[in-house]
Amino acid sequence: MTGPDARPTRRIELTLHRPWYALYWGIRPTLVIGERGQPAQWGVGTWQVAAEENVIVGVYLFNRVWRFGQAEVALEPQHAPALTYRAPALPFLRGRIRASEPG
Repeated sequence: MTGPDARPTRRIELTLHRPWYALYWGIRPTLVIGERGQPAQWGVGTWQVAAEENVIVGVYLFNRVWRFGQAEVALEPQHAPALTYRAPALPFLRGRIRASEPG
């Protein structure tokens, strides 16, 4: 987007890890940035967020019956642009999301 209304943006890197052994299969993560959900894939991806604003980044898993593995972090402009999400091994636990080194 260009023009006087364009807001500066930055890219964040998010690594989505699933456990090597889990009691669920065929489930993909859903990424939520600023209250907007979007499907994601396991592995490394990049997303564009506002450069000068705090942004809530969350991830959850959904198995057609319930949500699980929820985790979120408030990302501030001065925070590192790399995050790592680790999914739980059991389909009723929470996930973990933390800052990581950009790869």
